[in-house]
Parts: sequence; structure tokens; C-alpha cells
Amino acid sequence: MRSRTGGGGVSSDDIPIGRRVASWRVRRSMTQQMLADRLRRSKSWVDKVERGVRALDRYSVIQELAHVLRVDPEVLLGQQSSTPAGAPDGVDGIRAALARYDIPPAPKQTTDELRRQAGYAWLSYQHAHYGQLARVLPGLLDAAQGVRSAEMLVQAYRITSSLLVKLGEADLAWLAADRAMSAASDDPILAASATISVAQALRASNRNRPALTATLRAANRILPALSHSADHEVGGLRGDQIARQPHDQRGEGEDASWRQRPLGEWAVGGTLLVQAALAAAGCGEHRRADALIDRAAGVAASLRGYDDPHRTSFGATAVELARVLVAGQRGDAVEALRRHSTIVRREGWRRLPAQYRGAYLVDVARAYLQVGDLPGAARALVDADSVAPGEVRCRPLARTVIADVARVQPAPAGVARLATVVGLTR
Repeated sequence: MRSRTGGGGVSSDDIPIGRRVASWRVRRSMTQQMLADRLRRSKSWVDKVERGVRALDRYSVIQELAHVLRVDPEVLLGQQSSTPAGAPDGVDGIRAALARYDIPPAPKQTTDELRRQAGYAWLSYQHAHYGQLARVLPGLLDAAQGVRSAEMLVQAYRITSSLLVKLGEADLAWLAADRAMSAASDDPILAASATISVAQALRASNRNRPALTATLRAANRILPALSHSADHEVGGLRGDQIARQPHDQRGEGEDASWRQRPLGEWAVGGTLLVQAALAAAGCGEHRRADALIDRAAGVAASLRGYDDPHRTSFGATAVELARVLVAGQRGDAVEALRRHSTIVRREGWRRLPAQYRGAYLVDVARAYLQVGDLPGAARALVDADSVAPGEVRCRPLARTVIADVARVQPAPAGVARLATVVGLTR
């Protein structure tokens, strides 16, 4: 497959591989030193590769480069289009909006109108309409800056970061999340909700340790009334203790303010615990991950019918899905799949947003692969595509899982079609 710049233009096959490496490095917002560090090589080695002085004649090295740059090796070799079928355009527009430091003129819409626009953007995200969302985000970012509302800026940057994580732009996602943190200023709840996005972006970059640190600190701040035990890891009592403790015993004086906090703020705290658990699992701290999940479960047990103003989708079902993911990360795919088969039969599963279920099913497909159950992995991918096509067709991670399943010949039912849809077959 050849990509041309126009009539008589240069095909991707004619571009030296070093220039492709340099192009993707810049696109991923990396310096030569950053790329060298991730490859555990010298900056001089990267510079020589990009200038064509050092030849890339070993496929294993090309694979390593492709992994760090989050592209297929064939893209660096010029043998495949760099944009998979179904992937949304618009990332360049989002990047340009994030690069604008001049404050645009105040928009005509009111804060309430902008809040409705942000609500529409969140709805697009929750339904995995990523192409549609990518087109509207630059305007939303500009409008949020014009209104100069901390709440709206945090929402706009959080939505942007969430989408960029999905599209494999982890470094740009971290930038958007960091902007959300700055916009939150001294508001503890806005800062806590922004920390959720920071953690997701860091985890997407395989930076689990800083993600764990950030989420635990944020959890300490949002659950201050519960710091009466010796365990200061998440600011106090375990989640199950929170659920059981009478309201009139949850602290005195300033700590008693916890009693008046909306349930939506509890959900932010619970989500931070879930993100901390996933980061701990990514660090190999599996017992700590299980303990954090237990605490999140206690918080979830205290929530009934809140309206989720901070767009966390937190609850008992979300906690149980996190248990599956943690089990998978520690290599216990059998336990993960046992829990999975129970969860998806519950009513709470069907109430989760489409993108949440689709993303989870892609992770479950990976668990099936761990135990060698290719038909199970295929079913999970097909189910994910039926629930949230954008999750399967736009995400580089899903594309990798599809490729792993499709390598088997003949490919399991449904996966061959998905492989064609996302551009893995020609």
C-alpha cells in the first residue's frame, strides 16, 4: 500500500526509514534524548538513524522502535498506510488548539451554553463517537478559554485528554491533563477530577509509578475526614470501613464537612482509588492493587443513585471490572475470566457507557489470549465492536489485539472482517 503526496509525489516507500522515525518521533512529542532513553540507547545513535548515517537493517530493532513510537513496524518500513481504516482525523486540529497560547475573544455563548456543549462532547465520548468528538474539540477548547471558567476549562481538557489516550497519543494526552490540573487551581474537587485524567495519560505511557503517586496524593486530599487509622496510604480508613461507619462518627470539626459532600465527590475519590490500583498492578505491586480495589469497593457500596457530575462512571460494577483488569495484569487470566463471566450477566454491566464496556472487552480479549483461547478472544473483540465500534476501529491497542488473533489461520469468525476494517489486511 502506497501513500502519495499528490500526482507525481513521493511515495512512502521512497522516504528513508530514518526520516520516518524522525517524523513519528516529532509527532509523539519526543526529543531525540527522550527516544534514546526509552530505547536504552544513546542520543547519538538516534541522531545517526534519523540522518541515515546508521542503517536499520535488523527487523528486531525496527520492531523496538515501532513499539516505542506506537506504530506498526510496517509503517516505519513504508509498507503500510500510517492511518488505520476508521481512525478519526482531527488530532492535528486538537494539537493546534493546545498549542494556542493567545486567549481568543470572549465567545457569544454563555457559560450555560458552553456547559451544554461540554455535555454533548462527553456524550460523544461515552458512545465512542471519536471521529465526531475530534472535530468539535478544538472549538470547545477555544470557547472554554474565552469563558475563563475553571470548571469548563477542566472539563474541556479532561475530555481532550481522554480522547487522546484512546487514539494512542499519550504524551499529548498528558499535556491536556496537565492543563486541566493547572486550570483547577486551588479547587480540590476539580483538581481531583483532573488527576484522574493525569493518571490515565501516565498509565498509557507506561509511567505507572508517577500515576500511582499522583492518585494516592489526590485520594488523600479528597478523603481527608477519614485519616484516623495508621494506614495513610489513601488517607485513612478502608472503603469498607467508610461504608459501615455512622455519619456522626466520621470526624469532628473540619473533618465533619465530609458529611455534607455530594455523592459525586465520593465517586471521584473512588475512581482515584481504582486508577491507583491499576497503576499499582502496572508496577507489579499486586497485593497493594488488591487492597486499593477493596477500598474502592467500600466507597462504591456507599453510593446510590448519584448523577455523576464529574463523568467518572464509578460504581460497584466499575470496581468489579477493575478487579478483572488487575487479575489480568498479574498474569492470573483464569481468575480474570472467571470474574468476567459473572460480571457481564449483571444489570450494572448494561448501564455502563458504551466506550467503557468496549474498552473493557478489548482488555478481556487479551486475557483470553493469555490462556490460549482464541475463539474467546474473537468473541470479546466482536462483542466490543458491536457495543462501541469506535473502541475497536480507532484505537491502536485494539488493532494490536486484532492482529494477534488474526495471525491464526484460518482466523476466528468475525476477526478476519475486523482485520480488514481496521486495515490489517490488503
